[in-house]
Amino acid sequence: MRQHPISPVTEPMQYRAIGVVRGTYVPTDAEQLTRGVLRCEDGTEIDAVVLGRLLTLMRRHLDLAVPHLWVVYPRSKEENTLHLQLVGVWEPSTLDPEAAQADALPEGDEYFSIRGELIYTRPETGDLVVKVRVMPRADGSKPVPFKLQLKGEVPLEHLRHFVALDMRRQGQELHLERFEVIGPVAQRGNRGGKKTGRKPGGGAGAGAGAGSGGAGQRRPGAQGQGQGGHRSAVSRPAR
Repeated sequence: MRQHPISPVTEPMQYRAIGVVRGTYVPTDAEQLTRGVLRCEDGTEIDAVVLGRLLTLMRRHLDLAVPHLWVVYPRSKEENTLHLQLVGVWEPSTLDPEAAQADALPEGDEYFSIRGELIYTRPETGDLVVKVRVMPRADGSKPVPFKLQLKGEVPLEHLRHFVALDMRRQGQELHLERFEVIGPVAQRGNRGGKKTGRKPGGGAGAGAGAGSGGAGQRRPGAQGQGQGGHRSAVSRPAR
């Protein structure tokens, strides 16, 4: 049985954005569970959608009237507003009562692992933007990278570097707890010219001028919708 919903990193520059949030999922339509809100224990309500095989697990095994620890992909659709894609639930004891001790994670609830290119940082205001690349789909098409708006202080010299961030959800925001700088990210088409210093989506600051930030989806079998070939974090402990 897997011991953690977030798989270990297998490559230094492995992109990903994945976390766990405890709360009660309230679907918009009781007959269609795919869209709703996640009502967190701190009172925050976060817009959410359900992806892939989790729908079957929810219908067969989960009591949606009680809180669960959801495995999620985070997105920033509006400034200071979090959006979650639910891809799994970490609750080994639901399928195997003898595995109750595995329900608790060493990082605790509301933990997120964000790995990508730092394209904006403004230490004086605690604003960060990280670009996360997405693995190609099964049909060979390449989804557009997406950008996450985060809170924390990372020095300007790490701009355009690949960073690994440990984050904690606070309300509608993800706040930095620890970071590691992995190395510089090669800039395509950059022949020495300076890039814009504006924050993606508006606002002044130190930025790296990334491309468009649509949230490209891919098949739910890859972790965090990033690169590195990780499997889904849906918890299906062995009986």
